Amino acid sequence: MSSDTTDDAARERLIDMAAQFYDQFAAGEIPNMQLPTRSKSNIVFDEDADVWVYGDRTSTRSANSASGARKLLKAIYTIDFLAQQLEEDRSSTLRELYYLSESWDEEAAQFNGQSESDKLVEDLEIVSGVKREDFHMRPEESGAKVMGPLRIREQTNRGDREIHCQDDVGQGGYQIPNNPDTIEFLDHDVDFVLCVETGGMRDRLVENGFDDDYNALVVHLGGQPARATRRLTKRLHDELDLPVTVFTDGDPWSYRIFGSVSYGSIKSAHLSEYLATPEAQFIGIRPADIVEYDLPTDPLSDSDVNALESELEDPRFQSEFWTEQIELQLDIGKKAEQQALASRGLDFVTDTYLPERLGEMGVL
Repeated sequence: MSSDTTDDAARERLIDMAAQFYDQFAAGEIPNMQLPTRSKSNIVFDEDADVWVYGDRTSTRSANSASGARKLLKAIYTIDFLAQQLEEDRSSTLRELYYLSESWDEEAAQFNGQSESDKLVEDLEIVSGVKREDFHMRPEESGAKVMGPLRIREQTNRGDREIHCQDDVGQGGYQIPNNPDTIEFLDHDVDFVLCVETGGMRDRLVENGFDDDYNALVVHLGGQPARATRRLTKRLHDELDLPVTVFTDGDPWSYRIFGSVSYGSIKSAHLSEYLATPEAQFIGIRPADIVEYDLPTDPLSDSDVNALESELEDPRFQSEFWTEQIELQLDIGKKAEQQALASRGLDFVTDTYLPERLGEMGVL
C-alpha cells in the first residue's frame, strides 16, 4: 500500500470501485465486493516483508440478500462522500462520517453505529489499496507524543514548520500528526526509540531526564497505539536505522500492544508493511521480572488466563521467548504494571531496570 498516494489517485481508485458496481449491474450480475477474511485463522507470515498479513481466504459481500444490499448501499454512499471530500480538499473524522450518514437521503444507507462506519472505511482501504489517511479521514483522538533529540520539518495547511522535539516543545512533547508522512526528518542525536505504554511511566522517564541521559526518543503509545504512532515508529526505524524497543505492563493485553507495533494487528493486517516494525524488541515487564524483583502484583483474572492461552496459539507469538514467558505467567498466576518498579524507588526504572535491559539487548 503506497505511502504517497495523491488526492487525485485516491479519488480515482474510489471512482473505479463505484464503476465496478455499475459494470456488474450492466452485465446483469448481482453486485458484490470481495474482501479477505479478517480473522486470526487467515493471518499468514510474509517472509519477504517479515510481517503478518491476510492470507488467501476471502468472503463476499453481495446484494443477493437485503442485509448484503444495505451494506453495499452504505459503501456506495461512503465512496461518493470520500470522493467529494478529496475533490474539495477537505477532511473529516471517523466520528463525523457516522453522523454525516444521518443526512443521507436513503435511510437504508445510514449507519447503525460508528463501529459499522469505521469497519466500512477499513474495507474500502483493503479493496482500493489506499490508506484512510489518503482519503483525508482521521481518528477523533489527538495523536500521541514524542520527546527526544530529533529535529523535524512538518507540513501543515498553514505552511511548513521546523521543530526540535526537546528544545521547541514543553514537558508534554511533540504531538504526532494524523499522517506522519507529512514529517521530514532533518537531523537527530537519537540512539534508540523507546515506546512506552502508559502516560505515568512516560512522564517518569521525561521527569528523570531519560531522553537526555541516553539519547532516547520516548514515544508515548497511550495504550493500544494509534496508526499514526506505529507509522512514525516504523519510519524512525527504516529511515534513520534506529533500534525500536517497546516498554509495557506485564499482562496479556500489553503483550498485544507490543505485537501490534512489531507484528501488526489482525484488524489492520492489510497495512502491516506500512505500520509494523518486525525488528522491534520487547523491553516490558516480563513474568521473569515479577519473580526476580518480587514486584507488587495482581492475580490473573479468568479473561487474562484465556488471553494468555490464546496467545500461545497466536502465530504472532510463536517464539521460544514468548512461550517461556507466557507459560511462566500462567504458572505464577500474576501480572504487574510498569509502575510496580517504583516499589524499588522512583529512579529504579531509569537508573537500573532500563539501562540493564537495554544493555542485555545490545541497544546500549
